[in-house]
Amino acid sequence: MSASNVFENGLLSLIFENANYANVGDATGLRGSSTAGVFWIGLHTSGVGDTSTQATSEATYTGYTGAGARQSVARSTAGWSVASGVADNDAAITFGACTASTNTIHSFTVGSDQTTAGNLFIWGDLTADLAVSAGITPAFAIGALDVTLD
Repeated sequence: MSASNVFENGLLSLIFENANYANVGDATGLRGSSTAGVFWIGLHTSGVGDTSTQATSEATYTGYTGAGARQSVARSTAGWSVASGVADNDAAITFGACTASTNTIHSFTVGSDQTTAGNLFIWGDLTADLAVSAGITPAFAIGALDVTLD
């Protein structure tokens, strides 16, 4: 099964930018949320899957706690850009600096909760694992976190 580029962009805009997607079902279409909220981006040491939560194999290095753990990205055009079937981040997403211990980061997640198991919506593997040790600050540069529908 496949979807058209128009449909892919419409769904990604609805999900990530909270933009209305007109003419689906009727002229009103699919409506964005009245309060857009945020997504919480997390880091994980192994792959996650359909039955995982935001807490599954989540990073544990010293520094990935509290405000240094999952990072929020607004569901808006200030948080995300959508084009050609890809949603990507409009600002750097920076996690807490590692001050001790180590982790190898393998995956990222997009979910609903800041600190609990939450609802895991989307996940993906990094193009290369990231070795985190003292002095390393994991981050996604602007446009580096890509979510693709195809």
